[in-house]
Amino acid sequence: MEPPYDTDTQSVQPEQKVNWPRVASVSAMVSFSIPTFVTGIELFGALSWQHAFIAMGIGAVLLTLIGGLMGDIGAATGKNSYMLVQRAFGKRGAAMLNLLFALSLVGWFGVNLDLFSASIMQVIGGDNTDPVSATVIEAIAGIAMVGTTLFGFSMINRLSTWLVPVMVAFGIGLLWLAFGMAPVSALTESHSHISHTISDGVNMIVGVIIIGAIILPDITRFSRQRRGGVYTAFWSYFIAQSAVLLIAAYAAVAFGSRDILNIIMAMGLGSWALLIVIAGSWVLNSLNIYSAQLAVSVNLPAVSANVISVVLGCLGMLAAFFNILDHFITFLSILTALFIPVAGIVALDVHRIRSQAYSAGARVVNLNLPAVVAWVAGASYANMSLFYALPGITEITAIDALLLATLLYWVGSVIKPTGTAILENN
Repeated sequence: MEPPYDTDTQSVQPEQKVNWPRVASVSAMVSFSIPTFVTGIELFGALSWQHAFIAMGIGAVLLTLIGGLMGDIGAATGKNSYMLVQRAFGKRGAAMLNLLFALSLVGWFGVNLDLFSASIMQVIGGDNTDPVSATVIEAIAGIAMVGTTLFGFSMINRLSTWLVPVMVAFGIGLLWLAFGMAPVSALTESHSHISHTISDGVNMIVGVIIIGAIILPDITRFSRQRRGGVYTAFWSYFIAQSAVLLIAAYAAVAFGSRDILNIIMAMGLGSWALLIVIAGSWVLNSLNIYSAQLAVSVNLPAVSANVISVVLGCLGMLAAFFNILDHFITFLSILTALFIPVAGIVALDVHRIRSQAYSAGARVVNLNLPAVVAWVAGASYANMSLFYALPGITEITAIDALLLATLLYWVGSVIKPTGTAILENN
Protein backbone atom coordinates (compact mmCIF):
# COMPACT_ATOMS: atom_id res chain seq x y z
CA MET A 1 0.00 0.00 0.00
CA GLU A 2 1.18 3.55 -0.61
CA PRO A 3 1.87 5.39 2.68
CA PRO A 4 0.33 7.08 4.50
CA TYR A 5 -2.96 5.67 3.19
CA ASP A 6 -2.50 2.03 4.10
CA THR A 7 -5.29 2.29 6.70
CA ASP A 8 -8.55 4.15 7.11
CA THR A 9 -7.18 6.67 9.57
CA GLN A 10 -5.89 9.52 7.39
CA SER A 11 -7.34 11.79 4.74
CA VAL A 12 -5.59 12.19 1.39
CA GLN A 13 -3.35 15.25 1.33
CA PRO A 14 -3.32 17.75 -1.60
CA GLU A 15 0.09 16.67 -2.88
CA GLN A 16 -1.16 13.10 -3.30
CA LYS A 17 -4.10 14.03 -5.52
CA VAL A 18 -4.42 13.63 -9.31
CA ASN A 19 -6.65 15.11 -12.01
CA TRP A 20 -10.16 13.69 -12.03
CA PRO A 21 -9.99 11.84 -15.41
CA ARG A 22 -7.38 9.49 -13.93
CA VAL A 23 -9.72 8.78 -11.04
CA ALA A 24 -12.67 8.30 -13.40
CA SER A 25 -10.70 5.70 -15.36
CA VAL A 26 -10.65 3.44 -12.30
CA SER A 27 -14.40 3.78 -11.79
CA ALA A 28 -15.12 3.32 -15.51
CA MET A 29 -13.29 0.02 -15.34
CA VAL A 30 -16.19 -1.34 -13.29
CA SER A 31 -18.72 -0.22 -15.90
CA PHE A 32 -16.74 -1.87 -18.70
CA SER A 33 -16.31 -5.10 -16.77
CA ILE A 34 -17.61 -8.48 -17.84
CA PRO A 35 -20.25 -8.59 -15.01
CA THR A 36 -21.85 -5.45 -16.47
CA PHE A 37 -22.08 -7.13 -19.88
CA VAL A 38 -23.69 -10.14 -18.16
CA THR A 39 -26.19 -7.83 -16.44
CA GLY A 40 -27.21 -6.26 -19.76
CA ILE A 41 -27.88 -9.69 -21.23
CA GLU A 42 -29.84 -10.82 -18.17
CA LEU A 43 -31.84 -7.57 -18.05
CA PHE A 44 -33.14 -7.73 -21.62
CA GLY A 45 -33.61 -11.48 -21.31
CA ALA A 46 -35.87 -11.19 -18.27
CA LEU A 47 -37.94 -8.07 -19.17
CA SER A 48 -39.74 -6.79 -22.23
CA TRP A 49 -37.56 -4.34 -24.14
CA GLN A 50 -39.83 -1.45 -23.10
CA HIS A 51 -39.55 -2.30 -19.42
CA ALA A 52 -35.82 -2.97 -19.77
CA PHE A 53 -35.25 0.54 -21.17
CA ILE A 54 -37.32 2.08 -18.37
CA ALA A 55 -35.41 0.10 -15.74
CA MET A 56 -32.10 1.08 -17.33
CA GLY A 57 -32.99 4.77 -17.29
CA ILE A 58 -34.15 4.73 -13.68
CA GLY A 59 -31.11 2.74 -12.60
CA ALA A 60 -28.70 5.08 -14.40
CA VAL A 61 -30.22 8.19 -12.81
CA LEU A 62 -30.31 6.60 -9.37
CA LEU A 63 -26.69 5.44 -9.52
CA THR A 64 -25.49 8.78 -10.88
CA LEU A 65 -27.26 10.58 -8.05
CA ILE A 66 -25.87 8.27 -5.37
CA GLY A 67 -22.40 8.09 -6.89
CA GLY A 68 -22.32 11.83 -7.46
CA LEU A 69 -23.24 12.59 -3.85
CA MET A 70 -20.77 10.10 -2.40
CA GLY A 71 -18.02 10.97 -4.88
CA ASP A 72 -18.39 14.67 -4.17
CA ILE A 73 -18.10 14.06 -0.43
CA GLY A 74 -14.95 11.99 -0.94
CA ALA A 75 -13.33 14.63 -3.16
CA ALA A 76 -14.22 17.41 -0.73
CA THR A 77 -13.12 15.70 2.49
CA GLY A 78 -10.29 13.45 1.29
CA LYS A 79 -11.83 10.65 3.38
CA ASN A 80 -12.55 7.12 2.16
CA SER A 81 -16.04 5.65 2.32
CA TYR A 82 -15.39 3.72 5.51
CA MET A 83 -14.28 6.83 7.36
CA LEU A 84 -17.47 8.53 6.14
CA VAL A 85 -19.65 5.61 7.23
CA GLN A 86 -17.97 5.70 10.63
CA ARG A 87 -18.76 9.40 10.96
CA ALA A 88 -22.38 8.88 9.92
CA PHE A 89 -23.21 5.74 11.91
CA GLY A 90 -20.69 5.94 14.74
CA LYS A 91 -17.95 3.44 15.50
CA ARG A 92 -20.27 0.65 16.60
CA GLY A 93 -22.77 1.12 13.80
CA ALA A 94 -20.04 1.35 11.17
CA ALA A 95 -18.38 -1.83 12.43
CA MET A 96 -21.33 -3.92 11.23
CA LEU A 97 -21.78 -2.01 7.98
CA ASN A 98 -18.11 -2.14 7.07
CA LEU A 99 -18.09 -5.90 7.63
CA LEU A 100 -21.04 -6.25 5.25
CA PHE A 101 -19.25 -4.03 2.72
CA ALA A 102 -16.20 -6.26 2.92
CA LEU A 103 -18.23 -9.46 2.57
CA SER A 104 -20.07 -8.12 -0.47
CA LEU A 105 -16.78 -7.14 -2.12
CA VAL A 106 -15.42 -10.58 -1.34
CA GLY A 107 -18.53 -11.96 -3.08
CA TRP A 108 -17.72 -9.83 -6.14
CA PHE A 109 -14.19 -11.19 -6.03
CA GLY A 110 -15.69 -14.67 -6.26
CA VAL A 111 -18.03 -13.70 -9.13
CA ASN A 112 -15.13 -12.37 -11.17
CA LEU A 113 -12.99 -15.41 -10.43
CA ASP A 114 -15.82 -17.65 -11.64
CA LEU A 115 -16.01 -15.68 -14.89
CA PHE A 116 -12.24 -15.74 -15.17
CA SER A 117 -11.91 -19.51 -14.82
CA ALA A 118 -14.83 -20.20 -17.15
CA SER A 119 -13.22 -17.96 -19.77
CA ILE A 120 -9.85 -19.66 -19.46
CA MET A 121 -11.44 -23.12 -19.76
CA GLN A 122 -13.43 -22.10 -22.81
CA VAL A 123 -10.55 -20.44 -24.64
CA ILE A 124 -8.14 -23.32 -24.09
CA GLY A 125 -10.82 -25.83 -25.00
CA GLY A 126 -11.04 -27.39 -21.56
CA ASP A 127 -13.98 -29.19 -20.02
CA ASN A 128 -16.18 -26.57 -18.37
CA THR A 129 -17.61 -29.24 -16.09
CA ASP A 130 -14.22 -30.13 -14.62
CA PRO A 131 -14.31 -28.67 -11.09
CA VAL A 132 -10.68 -29.54 -10.33
CA SER A 133 -9.23 -27.56 -13.24
CA ALA A 134 -11.52 -24.62 -12.55
CA THR A 135 -10.49 -24.59 -8.88
CA VAL A 136 -6.80 -24.65 -9.76
CA ILE A 137 -7.24 -21.74 -12.19
CA GLU A 138 -9.23 -19.74 -9.64
CA ALA A 139 -6.63 -20.34 -6.93
CA ILE A 140 -3.69 -19.25 -9.12
CA ALA A 141 -5.56 -16.21 -10.45
CA GLY A 142 -6.80 -15.23 -7.01
CA ILE A 143 -3.29 -15.26 -5.58
CA ALA A 144 -2.02 -13.10 -8.45
CA MET A 145 -4.88 -10.60 -8.05
CA VAL A 146 -4.30 -10.25 -4.32
CA GLY A 147 -0.61 -9.76 -5.04
CA THR A 148 -1.46 -6.76 -7.22
CA THR A 149 -3.61 -5.31 -4.45
CA LEU A 150 -0.66 -5.30 -2.07
CA PHE A 151 0.89 -2.54 -4.19
CA GLY A 152 -2.14 -0.32 -3.44
CA PHE A 153 -4.19 2.23 -5.33
CA SER A 154 -1.27 3.51 -7.41
CA MET A 155 -0.81 0.12 -9.10
CA ILE A 156 -4.57 -0.34 -9.61
CA ASN A 157 -4.76 3.17 -11.08
CA ARG A 158 -2.00 2.46 -13.60
CA LEU A 159 -3.55 -0.85 -14.68
CA SER A 160 -6.98 0.78 -15.06
CA THR A 161 -5.55 3.64 -17.13
CA TRP A 162 -4.06 1.12 -19.55
CA LEU A 163 -7.05 -1.19 -19.62
CA VAL A 164 -10.02 1.17 -20.00
CA PRO A 165 -9.16 2.02 -23.65
CA VAL A 166 -8.90 -1.72 -24.36
CA MET A 167 -12.33 -2.39 -22.84
CA VAL A 168 -13.83 0.58 -24.71
CA ALA A 169 -12.37 -0.78 -27.96
CA PHE A 170 -13.79 -4.21 -27.09
CA GLY A 171 -17.26 -2.70 -26.60
CA ILE A 172 -17.07 -0.78 -29.88
CA GLY A 173 -15.85 -3.87 -31.69
CA LEU A 174 -18.67 -5.95 -30.25
CA LEU A 175 -21.20 -3.32 -31.33
CA TRP A 176 -19.73 -3.14 -34.84
CA LEU A 177 -19.92 -6.91 -35.31
CA ALA A 178 -23.47 -6.98 -33.96
CA PHE A 179 -24.45 -4.32 -36.53
CA GLY A 180 -23.22 -6.63 -39.26
CA MET A 181 -25.32 -9.54 -38.01
CA ALA A 182 -28.64 -7.94 -37.10
CA PRO A 183 -30.36 -4.54 -37.41
CA VAL A 184 -30.79 -2.41 -34.30
CA SER A 185 -34.51 -3.07 -34.48
CA ALA A 186 -33.77 -6.70 -33.60
CA LEU A 187 -33.33 -5.63 -30.00
CA THR A 188 -36.90 -4.32 -29.80
CA GLU A 189 -38.32 -7.13 -31.89
CA SER A 190 -36.88 -9.89 -29.75
CA HIS A 191 -39.42 -11.65 -27.55
CA SER A 192 -37.98 -11.96 -24.09
CA HIS A 193 -39.42 -14.34 -21.57
CA ILE A 194 -40.88 -11.76 -19.19
CA SER A 195 -40.16 -13.14 -15.74
CA HIS A 196 -39.24 -9.96 -13.85
CA THR A 197 -40.73 -6.53 -13.14
CA ILE A 198 -39.29 -3.05 -13.73
CA SER A 199 -38.39 -2.95 -10.04
CA ASP A 200 -36.45 -6.21 -10.46
CA GLY A 201 -34.65 -4.70 -13.42
CA VAL A 202 -33.67 -1.62 -11.44
CA ASN A 203 -32.39 -3.88 -8.67
CA MET A 204 -30.23 -5.74 -11.19
CA ILE A 205 -28.74 -2.54 -12.62
CA VAL A 206 -28.22 -0.89 -9.25
CA GLY A 207 -26.94 -4.10 -7.68
CA VAL A 208 -24.09 -4.53 -10.14
CA ILE A 209 -22.70 -1.07 -9.30
CA ILE A 210 -24.19 -0.01 -5.95
CA ILE A 211 -21.16 -1.03 -3.91
CA GLY A 212 -18.93 0.92 -6.28
CA ALA A 213 -21.20 3.97 -6.02
CA ILE A 214 -21.23 3.96 -2.23
CA ILE A 215 -17.50 3.36 -1.89
CA LEU A 216 -16.71 5.87 -4.65
CA PRO A 217 -15.00 8.13 -2.08
CA ASP A 218 -12.27 5.47 -1.88
CA ILE A 219 -11.02 6.72 -5.23
CA THR A 220 -12.54 10.21 -5.62
CA ARG A 221 -10.66 11.28 -2.48
CA PHE A 222 -7.64 11.26 -4.79
CA SER A 223 -9.28 13.78 -7.16
CA ARG A 224 -7.56 17.16 -7.26
CA GLN A 225 -10.80 18.83 -8.35
CA ARG A 226 -13.92 18.56 -6.19
CA ARG A 227 -16.11 18.38 -9.29
CA GLY A 228 -14.24 15.18 -10.13
CA GLY A 229 -16.53 13.24 -7.78
CA VAL A 230 -19.65 14.21 -9.74
CA TYR A 231 -17.96 13.87 -13.14
CA THR A 232 -16.68 10.41 -12.24
CA ALA A 233 -20.19 9.23 -11.32
CA PHE A 234 -21.77 10.74 -14.44
CA TRP A 235 -19.30 9.25 -16.93
CA SER A 236 -19.14 5.90 -15.14
CA TYR A 237 -22.81 5.22 -14.40
CA PHE A 238 -24.94 7.37 -16.69
CA ILE A 239 -22.80 7.09 -19.82
CA ALA A 240 -20.47 4.09 -19.63
CA GLN A 241 -22.71 1.64 -17.80
CA SER A 242 -25.77 2.44 -19.93
CA ALA A 243 -23.73 1.98 -23.11
CA VAL A 244 -22.34 -1.37 -21.93
CA LEU A 245 -25.80 -2.67 -20.94
CA LEU A 246 -27.21 -1.80 -24.37
CA ILE A 247 -24.25 -3.20 -26.30
CA ALA A 248 -24.42 -6.47 -24.37
CA ALA A 249 -28.17 -6.85 -24.91
CA TYR A 250 -27.90 -6.06 -28.62
CA ALA A 251 -24.97 -8.45 -29.07
CA ALA A 252 -26.89 -11.23 -27.34
CA VAL A 253 -29.72 -10.84 -29.86
CA ALA A 254 -27.36 -10.50 -32.84
CA PHE A 255 -25.22 -13.52 -31.91
CA GLY A 256 -28.19 -15.57 -30.72
CA SER A 257 -26.62 -16.35 -27.36
CA ARG A 258 -27.09 -15.22 -23.77
CA ASP A 259 -23.65 -16.47 -22.74
CA ILE A 260 -21.14 -13.61 -22.75
CA LEU A 261 -18.24 -16.06 -23.07
CA ASN A 262 -19.76 -17.62 -26.20
CA ILE A 263 -20.30 -14.13 -27.61
CA ILE A 264 -16.68 -13.15 -26.98
CA MET A 265 -15.45 -16.33 -28.63
CA ALA A 266 -17.80 -15.77 -31.58
CA MET A 267 -16.06 -12.43 -32.18
CA GLY A 268 -13.09 -14.41 -33.49
CA LEU A 269 -10.62 -12.75 -31.17
CA GLY A 270 -8.95 -15.98 -30.16
CA SER A 271 -6.25 -15.42 -27.55
CA TRP A 272 -7.15 -11.71 -27.42
CA ALA A 273 -10.47 -12.69 -25.84
CA LEU A 274 -8.52 -14.43 -23.11
CA LEU A 275 -6.41 -11.31 -22.56
CA ILE A 276 -9.49 -9.08 -22.26
CA VAL A 277 -11.08 -11.30 -19.63
CA ILE A 278 -7.82 -11.72 -17.73
CA ALA A 279 -7.05 -8.01 -17.65
CA GLY A 280 -10.60 -6.94 -16.79
CA SER A 281 -11.04 -9.45 -14.00
CA TRP A 282 -7.58 -8.73 -12.66
CA VAL A 283 -8.03 -4.99 -12.21
CA LEU A 284 -11.59 -5.28 -10.95
CA ASN A 285 -10.73 -7.90 -8.35
CA SER A 286 -7.68 -5.97 -7.20
CA LEU A 287 -9.96 -2.98 -6.63
CA ASN A 288 -12.48 -5.20 -4.80
CA ILE A 289 -9.89 -6.49 -2.35
CA TYR A 290 -8.37 -3.02 -1.95
CA SER A 291 -11.74 -1.57 -0.93
CA ALA A 292 -12.63 -4.57 1.25
CA GLN A 293 -9.31 -4.20 3.06
CA LEU A 294 -10.10 -0.55 3.80
CA ALA A 295 -13.43 -1.63 5.32
CA VAL A 296 -11.88 -4.24 7.59
CA SER A 297 -8.98 -2.00 8.60
CA VAL A 298 -11.49 0.35 10.23
CA ASN A 299 -12.25 -2.32 12.82
CA LEU A 300 -8.82 -3.95 12.98
CA PRO A 301 -6.34 -1.06 12.85
CA ALA A 302 -3.64 -3.11 14.61
CA VAL A 303 -3.62 -5.80 11.89
CA SER A 304 -1.40 -5.34 8.84
CA ALA A 305 -3.27 -4.24 5.70
CA ASN A 306 -1.40 -6.89 3.70
CA VAL A 307 -2.52 -9.65 6.08
CA ILE A 308 -6.13 -8.48 5.81
CA SER A 309 -5.90 -8.42 2.00
CA VAL A 310 -4.59 -11.98 1.89
CA VAL A 311 -7.31 -13.29 4.22
CA LEU A 312 -10.05 -11.55 2.22
CA GLY A 313 -8.59 -12.90 -1.01
CA CYS A 314 -8.77 -16.43 0.39
CA LEU A 315 -12.42 -15.90 1.33
CA GLY A 316 -13.12 -14.63 -2.18
CA MET A 317 -11.53 -17.74 -3.66
CA LEU A 318 -13.78 -19.89 -1.47
CA ALA A 319 -16.81 -18.04 -2.86
CA ALA A 320 -15.59 -18.84 -6.37
CA PHE A 321 -15.01 -22.49 -5.49
CA PHE A 322 -18.70 -22.69 -4.50
CA ASN A 323 -19.78 -21.08 -7.81
CA ILE A 324 -21.34 -17.87 -6.54
CA LEU A 325 -21.91 -16.86 -10.19
CA ASP A 326 -24.79 -19.36 -10.33
CA HIS A 327 -26.73 -17.03 -8.03
CA PHE A 328 -25.84 -13.79 -9.81
CA ILE A 329 -29.27 -12.07 -9.98
CA THR A 330 -30.12 -12.97 -6.37
CA PHE A 331 -26.71 -11.66 -5.31
CA LEU A 332 -27.35 -8.31 -7.05
CA SER A 333 -30.80 -7.94 -5.49
CA ILE A 334 -29.47 -8.55 -1.98
CA LEU A 335 -26.68 -6.01 -2.47
CA THR A 336 -29.19 -3.38 -3.59
CA ALA A 337 -31.41 -4.09 -0.61
CA LEU A 338 -28.60 -3.89 1.93
CA PHE A 339 -26.65 -0.90 0.76
CA ILE A 340 -28.78 1.62 -1.10
CA PRO A 341 -30.16 3.11 2.17
CA VAL A 342 -26.58 3.85 3.31
CA ALA A 343 -26.03 6.44 0.57
CA GLY A 344 -29.12 8.44 1.51
CA ILE A 345 -28.22 8.50 5.19
CA VAL A 346 -24.61 9.56 4.62
CA ALA A 347 -25.58 12.27 2.12
CA LEU A 348 -28.27 13.68 4.42
CA ASP A 349 -25.90 13.59 7.39
CA VAL A 350 -23.12 15.42 5.53
CA HIS A 351 -25.26 18.11 3.93
CA ARG A 352 -28.06 18.68 6.45
CA ILE A 353 -27.87 16.92 9.81
CA ARG A 354 -24.30 16.89 11.15
CA SER A 355 -21.99 18.51 8.63
CA GLN A 356 -19.63 19.55 11.43
CA ALA A 357 -18.92 15.87 12.18
CA TYR A 358 -16.94 15.59 8.93
CA SER A 359 -14.54 18.44 9.56
CA ALA A 360 -10.91 17.82 10.47
CA GLY A 361 -10.48 16.96 14.14
CA ALA A 362 -14.19 16.31 14.75
CA ARG A 363 -14.98 13.65 17.33
CA VAL A 364 -16.32 10.33 16.06
CA VAL A 365 -19.33 9.17 18.08
CA ASN A 366 -19.70 5.64 19.38
CA LEU A 367 -23.19 5.12 17.98
CA ASN A 368 -25.51 7.32 15.94
CA LEU A 369 -28.69 5.44 16.78
CA PRO A 370 -31.09 7.27 14.41
CA ALA A 371 -28.82 6.45 11.46
CA VAL A 372 -28.57 2.76 12.39
CA VAL A 373 -32.33 2.44 12.92
CA ALA A 374 -33.03 4.15 9.58
CA TRP A 375 -30.61 1.85 7.75
CA VAL A 376 -32.08 -1.31 9.33
CA ALA A 377 -35.59 -0.18 8.39
CA GLY A 378 -34.66 0.65 4.79
CA ALA A 379 -32.65 -2.53 4.28
CA SER A 380 -35.37 -4.67 5.87
CA TYR A 381 -38.04 -3.13 3.65
CA ALA A 382 -35.97 -3.77 0.53
CA ASN A 383 -35.16 -7.36 1.50
CA MET A 384 -38.77 -8.17 2.32
CA SER A 385 -39.82 -6.68 -1.02
CA LEU A 386 -37.81 -9.41 -2.73
CA PHE A 387 -40.31 -11.95 -1.43
CA TYR A 388 -43.52 -10.03 -0.70
CA ALA A 389 -45.51 -7.31 -2.45
CA LEU A 390 -45.11 -4.37 -0.08
CA PRO A 391 -46.68 -0.90 -0.53
CA GLY A 392 -44.42 1.85 -1.80
CA ILE A 393 -44.46 5.36 -3.19
CA THR A 394 -42.78 4.66 -6.53
CA GLU A 395 -43.18 0.85 -6.81
CA ILE A 396 -39.41 0.73 -7.41
CA THR A 397 -38.00 -1.07 -4.39
CA ALA A 398 -34.56 0.55 -4.52
CA ILE A 399 -35.99 4.08 -4.60
CA ASP A 400 -38.60 3.38 -1.91
CA ALA A 401 -35.95 1.90 0.41
CA LEU A 402 -33.73 4.95 -0.14
CA LEU A 403 -36.60 7.35 0.57
CA LEU A 404 -37.72 5.41 3.65
CA ALA A 405 -34.25 5.33 5.22
CA THR A 406 -33.60 9.00 4.49
CA LEU A 407 -36.97 10.11 5.87
CA LEU A 408 -36.60 8.02 9.02
CA TYR A 409 -33.13 9.40 9.66
CA TRP A 410 -34.34 12.97 9.25
CA VAL A 411 -37.27 12.36 11.61
CA GLY A 412 -35.08 10.56 14.15
CA SER A 413 -32.52 13.34 14.12
CA VAL A 414 -35.16 16.04 14.55
CA ILE A 415 -36.81 14.24 17.46
CA LYS A 416 -33.57 13.50 19.27
CA PRO A 417 -30.55 15.12 17.58
CA THR A 418 -28.39 14.94 20.70
CA GLY A 419 -28.25 13.16 24.04
CA THR A 420 -28.93 9.46 24.42
CA ALA A 421 -29.60 8.87 20.71
CA ILE A 422 -25.98 9.68 19.86
CA LEU A 423 -23.51 8.21 22.30
CA GLU A 424 -20.28 10.17 22.43
CA ASN A 425 -16.97 8.39 22.44
CA ASN A 426 -15.04 9.27 25.57
